[in-house]
Formats: sequence, structure tokens, C-alpha cells
Amino acid sequence: MKRTAEAVLPLRTPSVEHDVLLGALPHPILVISDNNQILYGNAAAEAFLSTSSTMLTRQRLDDVVAFGCPLLALVAQVREHGSTVNEYGIEMASPKFATPKLVDVYAGPMMDSPSQIVVMLQQRSMAQMIERQLTHRAAARSVSGMAAVLAHEIKNPLSGIKGAAQLLEQNLSDEDRVLSQLICSETERIRNLVNRMEVFGDERPLTKEAVNIHDVLNHVRRLAETGFARGVRIIEDYDPSLPPIPGNRDKLVQAFLNLIKNAAEATSDVEDRQPRIIMQTSFRPGVRLSVPGSEQRINLPLMIQIEDNGAGVSDQLKPHLFDPFVTTKHNGTGLGLALVAKIIGDHGGIIECESEAKRTVFRVLLPMQDRMSNSGPFSKPVPVKDKKG
Repeated sequence: MKRTAEAVLPLRTPSVEHDVLLGALPHPILVISDNNQILYGNAAAEAFLSTSSTMLTRQRLDDVVAFGCPLLALVAQVREHGSTVNEYGIEMASPKFATPKLVDVYAGPMMDSPSQIVVMLQQRSMAQMIERQLTHRAAARSVSGMAAVLAHEIKNPLSGIKGAAQLLEQNLSDEDRVLSQLICSETERIRNLVNRMEVFGDERPLTKEAVNIHDVLNHVRRLAETGFARGVRIIEDYDPSLPPIPGNRDKLVQAFLNLIKNAAEATSDVEDRQPRIIMQTSFRPGVRLSVPGSEQRINLPLMIQIEDNGAGVSDQLKPHLFDPFVTTKHNGTGLGLALVAKIIGDHGGIIECESEAKRTVFRVLLPMQDRMSNSGPFSKPVPVKDKKG
């Protein structure tokens, strides 16, 4: 008796809805027709452009981005050559954005419909912030080694030069005594510069305690208003629920005093409006920083911003703003912001600058105390009076 062959059923491959798949992607995706009409936008595109998918499909790409935006040229290039294009660090401006956003762009023709172009965007702001901060720390470490050499090889000879000039001064005429005094003053100036650089060579761990950041900022404000920031309107916009920061109070005062001083100097040439500095604090969960050499990731939810309405930072200076010896001041040493970056880095935080005409923001993100390892004053919010003026 022959056995009938059993029918072999084909394996069923689970189907995936394309809209569901694209909607799950974290990057904005747009599909553009041959006349730049937007045919599709996923959920990330809706959030990125602050526009619903229904409204997006009623607009052209030219309506969504600003005139002259490089994204338009990239889409035109894909349409002309029929090949994919990857471009990194494109500045994308839009009426929907308060300020331009830096994005990486992938654009290419659809396989089934070459006249239609798919565009994927990846915002680089946070990744670039962390990348720059790691560069700032590397620059600070390079200065640390140089500072140690300078302290040993330069300060000792300087003492000898100054002492010899003071001895010679006793037997010199009044005319020549001016020259010896010039030698003494210049050697003292070099000594002060080396002393400032020695701070970078201090690699000892910070002695930390619970620090109320609003006490630090109020202290800095009082120092500023009685000195270099006279005539500048300083506005406080504080979140009174912020918990204490694990840190060194003196170092934090030094860092924020530098930032306020820079802001005050930036507003010194403001003529068409009143010089203004805004000191703001807030709680922003979600920012995490990887610790080099370990798998640990640190939350940086505490944000402190120093904003001024000065002329702004030039595009040429922005990438090197926290590098040592970079300055636009006539008598500046270029160590102030490098020192600020080191202090914030020693506290486990990051600092970044955003600047445009009439608005420059230095943003500091700092970690909270680990409640599991330290209880008590670190885990309890310290309320402060919220001042706005």
C-alpha cells in the first residue's frame, strides 16, 4: 500500500507594517516627491518639525525649511544624479526652530519610485556636546602636563632674574632704574601666569560636600554687582526644587564667576539695548554621559545656564572656545574658559556654548548625588526663594 505524500505547508513569515516600522525609528524620515511635495513623515519627523503628519503632507520641503537651507541642495543633487548622498554636520534652519539645528543627512531615491526621495535626519546636538566635552577634558589634561613643567623650569629662574634686577637697581641712575623696574614687573607678570596654569596641574580628587547651587549663584551675583557687572541687569530664574550638588563650593564659585565675568564683558559694547544677564537653573532628566574606562553612565539632570545679550561668539571661535590660550580679549590669557571646563569636568559634568547675535548661552549639566550611597542632605531638595527681576 502506497503512502500518499503529505503536503508541505510553506512557512509563514510574520509581516511587518511599514508605517509601524518607520514610526518606531528614532530619526526623522521624510519622503519627498519630484516637486518637493512631502508625501510622508514618520512620528520622529512630526516631533522634530513640531508639525503633524497630516499638515506635513500638505506642504512642500521649501515651506518647512528656510530659504537657502543646504538640505534643499542635497535633495536636488539626489534627484539629478539618482544616487544616495550622506552629508554630516548640516545646519538646518526652519521657521519651526528657534535656532538652527545641526543634523546628519542621508538622502536617496526610492527603489520602486526613483522620482521620490527618502530623507533621514539625525540631530547631532547632544552627541556633539559630549564629543566636544571629551575634547575639552583632553585639552585640559595636555595643559596639566605643560603646567607642571612650567612650574619647575620657569618659576625658579624667574626668582633669580627678579632678585638680580632688584640688586642692580640700588646702584643705577634714575633713568636706568626704570628699566630694572620693568624687568621686575614683567617677571612678576610671567610668574602670575604660571601660577594660574598650575591650577591645571592639580589632579587631586575634589573634596566634595552637599552644595546648594543657588547659594553659589547668589554669592557670584553679589560679587559681580559690586564689581565688574555694575550697570548690568542680572535676572534670576531658579527652580527652587533642585537638590544639592555633590561638589566643591569654592571651585564652583570660581567657575561660575568666570562665566558671569565673560557675560558681563560681552555686554559691555551693547548700545541699542540694556545689558542683561540671565542666571537660570532647571531639572532636565534624560541626559546621560558615559564614563571613560567603564560601563557606568552618569545622569546629568541639573542644568545651570548663564545667558547674555552681547554680540555673540564668532563661528571661527566656537569650536575652540574651551581650548587653552584661545581668547578675543586684548589682554586675555585664554585660560578662563579652559579652567571652567576643567572644574565642571572634575565635578562629572559637561559645559557647552550656544551663541548667535544678541544671545549667548553657556549651559552646564551636573550630576545628582547617588541616593543609594549617600543619604541625608544630598537627597533632600533645598528650597530657595525664586527671584525674577
